[in-house]
Amino acid sequence: MSGGAGIEDLLREQAPQVLGVLVRRFGDFDSAEDAVQEALLAAARHWPAEGVPDHPRGWLIQTAVRKMTDQLRSEQARRRREGAAAMAEPPAADVTGHDDTLILLFMCCHPALTPASAIALTLRAVGGLTTAEIANAFLVPESTMAQRISRAKQRIKASGVPFGMPEGQERAERLRSVLHVLYLIFNEGYASSIGADLHRTELSGEAIRLARMMHATLPGDGEVTGLLALMLLTDARRPARTGAGGELIPLAEQDRARWDRALITEGTALITGGLAGGAVGEYQIQAMIAAVHDDAASVDDTDWPQILALYGLLERMTGNPMVALNRAIAAAMVHGPAAGLKLLEPLDEPLAGHYRLDAVRAHLFEMAGDTQAAMAHYRAAAARTTSIPEQQYLTTQAARLRAETTPPPGRPPA
Repeated sequence: MSGGAGIEDLLREQAPQVLGVLVRRFGDFDSAEDAVQEALLAAARHWPAEGVPDHPRGWLIQTAVRKMTDQLRSEQARRRREGAAAMAEPPAADVTGHDDTLILLFMCCHPALTPASAIALTLRAVGGLTTAEIANAFLVPESTMAQRISRAKQRIKASGVPFGMPEGQERAERLRSVLHVLYLIFNEGYASSIGADLHRTELSGEAIRLARMMHATLPGDGEVTGLLALMLLTDARRPARTGAGGELIPLAEQDRARWDRALITEGTALITGGLAGGAVGEYQIQAMIAAVHDDAASVDDTDWPQILALYGLLERMTGNPMVALNRAIAAAMVHGPAAGLKLLEPLDEPLAGHYRLDAVRAHLFEMAGDTQAAMAHYRAAAARTTSIPEQQYLTTQAARLRAETTPPPGRPPA
């Protein structure tokens, strides 16, 4: 292997595996992460000049174990910890080939953590992003993100969770948490909720990488397959979601020739194969909806009745008000805007203050020809979103409707 980029990719891939080995061996997440970071820095210094070793993972484990042992000794750890450190002789190479990355991912997504803490810890420990990079992605100070990650580590340590793959019902519950965290990471990267950028590809790309790893390890799990398919089918549209100036382009107006057909083909094959496994879960249904959109040559060619049926099934399965919001859009496309507006009425309480409820109402009122109501809801949505591209798009829509309904100077209204 040659080139700094190749070494950087290798280190990114190996980091969670090495961290998993140290956490399993020493049981101290925080100290293990520090030791792994020092080993990675040592590799970044030596490998470009000396070449990548024959067993890069073993080299990193050996270096990190030495760093960890030095930390324990320098801190004058208690006798028990000193004994454990003395017994942990660094291996000459990685002879086991055991990959602890998946276990580490399950640990980072422990149900005891809040989603925000699990996301941060996953990106730090498994994704290899620095605290500064994670803080920048979520537009918070680095110190705030460091505290969030530190608290997450302390909570895991206090929980006494052993380092190992959970079994039975606990594994099913933890897997659900892992998939949810990856889903949230992807969504924040694909449609950032804050700031000036519509996309944060470092987040969506990392979520896809981790989902691929999950699928390679658990190929028979339908929901793991469904989540990966959903990510690929959604990310395929990203090249067409922004204009030359970074402005948002909605689905109906996108140039579908710019969609990534390779991702669509891969995602469609995954979801088609995954459906043969029996019970269907929520990520599989979402992937099926994404596949219907991606299969259509234009918005008019979209199989909206099928999408409406799938959203109905998904709403019954999850009870999620955002799913109900999307079902209202599909209902408007099938039965007309009045039907969609009717379905929005029960969402006033569960989605109170959420910009998307106003944005959808604006769109449906515009479909119905009620320009004044549409303008009011576009403006309300723009005032509530924290995404600058979304805000600019919604404000533009309101201004467009105003221009279309305002008579030229000197001409009275019709």
